[in-house]
Amino acid sequence: MPSDSLDQGVILIVDDTPINLEILFDVLANAGYTVLVAEDGESALARAEYASPDLILLDILMPGIDGFETCHRLKKNELTKDIPVIFMTALSEIGEKVKGLNLGAVDYITKPLQHEEVLARVKIHLKLCNLTKQLKGQNQLLADEIQERIQAENKLREQAALLDKITDAVLVIDLNQHICFWNQGAENLYGWQSQEVIGKNVSQLIYAQEHFPQLQHIIDSLATDDSWQGELHQVTQQGKKIIVASRWNVMRDPNGIPQSILTVNTDITEKKQLESQFLRAQRLESIGTLAGGIAHDLNNILTPILTAVQLLQIKLPDVDDRSQRMFQTIESNAKRGAALVKQVLQFTRGVEGKRTIVQINYLFSEINQIVQETFPKSIKFSTKIQPELWTVIGDATNLHQVLMNLVVNARDAMPKGGNLSLCAENLFIDEHYARMNIDANVGSYIVISITDTGIGIEPEILDRIFEPFFTTKDVGKGTGLGLSTVQGIIKSHHGFIKVNSEQGKGTQFKIFLPAVEAAVSSLTENLELFKGNGELILVVDDETQILETTAISLEAYNYQVLTASDGVEAIALYTQHQDKINLVLIDMMMPAMDGNATIQALQKINPHVKIVAVSGLVNSHQLAKNLPVKKLLAKPYTQKELLTTLHSILNLESKNTAKNLLNKRG
Repeated sequence: MPSDSLDQGVILIVDDTPINLEILFDVLANAGYTVLVAEDGESALARAEYASPDLILLDILMPGIDGFETCHRLKKNELTKDIPVIFMTALSEIGEKVKGLNLGAVDYITKPLQHEEVLARVKIHLKLCNLTKQLKGQNQLLADEIQERIQAENKLREQAALLDKITDAVLVIDLNQHICFWNQGAENLYGWQSQEVIGKNVSQLIYAQEHFPQLQHIIDSLATDDSWQGELHQVTQQGKKIIVASRWNVMRDPNGIPQSILTVNTDITEKKQLESQFLRAQRLESIGTLAGGIAHDLNNILTPILTAVQLLQIKLPDVDDRSQRMFQTIESNAKRGAALVKQVLQFTRGVEGKRTIVQINYLFSEINQIVQETFPKSIKFSTKIQPELWTVIGDATNLHQVLMNLVVNARDAMPKGGNLSLCAENLFIDEHYARMNIDANVGSYIVISITDTGIGIEPEILDRIFEPFFTTKDVGKGTGLGLSTVQGIIKSHHGFIKVNSEQGKGTQFKIFLPAVEAAVSSLTENLELFKGNGELILVVDDETQILETTAISLEAYNYQVLTASDGVEAIALYTQHQDKINLVLIDMMMPAMDGNATIQALQKINPHVKIVAVSGLVNSHQLAKNLPVKKLLAKPYTQKELLTTLHSILNLESKNTAKNLLNKRG
């Protein structure tokens, strides 16, 4: 027997005739096979299960269980079902052969056996068996690889889903700055959907051109360092400028070669604005302290000068005209200096004057008279005062100075003429409004609005206009103390001031002064008149705090509320509940899908949908005027403004419905 017989394979011969067993044993053994023998079916089953052969030569006609039954049992057993079986038989009927093949046999050898044929068939089927085993092994490896890939893909989906849950903007860019991944947080922050930006250059999408050098510096630094973090200025789809805290990390393949850059951006725009406000407040406080100290010293210097010059004029009444004019010049300039010092003190401490009940309409009358007598005729001036306007406790002279400073500034902003208006109205600031205004407190206020159609104020300097000594006027035409004095006086009256300006269109200053306490109970009773009747209101706003407080306010006055944080969610909710929703209260400025697009989509669903638009921007109001909305509410709005708006729209609807029913009956 050759030494490599084990490499040829193991053959089990099953035959009840000893001579056949002996002949086949010699033929196969001489060919290099390891040969096992069994004289009946039971023995064959036991041997095959104990030590599985590579192939079985099985006689059909045997005592006990025949070859067919033996084959049937072999194929039913998990341990032996894959062993190829070749039947050996003197039977030549086709039916018998078909029966054997149906039981799982791979071939037939007809007796008397030809040795060359036996060896050839055994060799072929062993080869086929080995190839089958290899194929099954490869299939299993492939199945395992597919399963691993599916698991990896599922893990990637889970990770992507987790990335979509976080509020930060997560994006992956390749080494050429093309976007490969863009999560839900990025969609919310920048406004573009993922399918809109994949493959686009990130620098041309969310960066202004002036920030390209900084971006290139970051890319260059990543060539040596695998990470970078810092603050970046970016822009959204709507053109809004934002500031983000950005973290960049280089992603490498298993060989350490850079493949992409992972970027995580956190919106810190509001945080930076608050920091700017705090820094401005600290700067103003420092300037105020310095100015107050200088003003105190100047008063000490000016007092003896003014006293002395007045005494000199009394003691030297007969001096020549030139000396008299010099005395008058010294006196007038000393008084001018004292007035300037007073302005500085008003900025720093408010210079408390006599506080009395002030009727705003009297102040308006005085301002109106001055404007009519001194302002150019090209400026059209108007006033509007709400009936039964509340009063304020304050210094009438100081408040008069505030109004004069603001109307004079408005005049200077309209060198070619324009419209200037003074308006006064009552406003009750509730908790809802106060949450949206850091300077506001809950209580009764009078709001004085000074509005012009002048050149407007540049956005870059808008946050500096209240700084002392800051002015945009030519040298000699302004001290830079006008608006800082205005702010000082208003603060000393425990009020606050807001300004909104648009270049080329004009500016509006709003002064909020605490009114003489109005009875909150009467206000509550008035609000009771505007309670709802269980109407369903859909409130849409991307600011969570505004969304929550508005919902609470409406529910407190018998309205039902659905809330949506963006336009897409609003459309989905309206589609689901449009038969029940009575009105939609929608913010005009939202990421992804803004108020304009949302309103148009709602109109397509229901052309008769009742919509109230809300915004804090003038240009949004101009945009909303071209849309089919029932009312425009300016942020921040009070509870009363909200309730009266809803009541007027829904009450009108009820009246029209009742009228239509009466007409039908008539």
